[in-house]
Amino acid sequence: MSLPFSSSDLKSDRVYELMDVESIQKALGRSRASVYRYANTDPDQGLLNLPYDPQKLNPELRNSDRDPLLFHPTEVSRFARDVLKMKQVTIQVQEPAQNETNRLLQEILQELRSLNQAIGTLRDP
Repeated sequence: MSLPFSSSDLKSDRVYELMDVESIQKALGRSRASVYRYANTDPDQGLLNLPYDPQKLNPELRNSDRDPLLFHPTEVSRFARDVLKMKQVTIQVQEPAQNETNRLLQEILQELRSLNQAIGTLRDP
């Protein structure tokens, strides 16, 4: 099994893309229906954000039942190892695709760094 993230590389200060049902289906080699069956949801009663269930695949919090089911890679890895009893869980790290927001934030960060450096040179004659 190959998931797009390494559990040892998943740090809280980094941002990773969440996995949708299709990517989990491919990674686990399961049918779409079985991924939905494993998911900790209750579509019949329309309940969102059920309490954590260690025997289920727990999705990220949703605001609406129209929001897609998304799963954190560490949750998918835990589920594969603990519930499906997959012995070999090989995970690869992928950074999220660069989008316009990330690009703008990088530009702002670079500008702040250059301003900080300029201020530092003015203080140290």
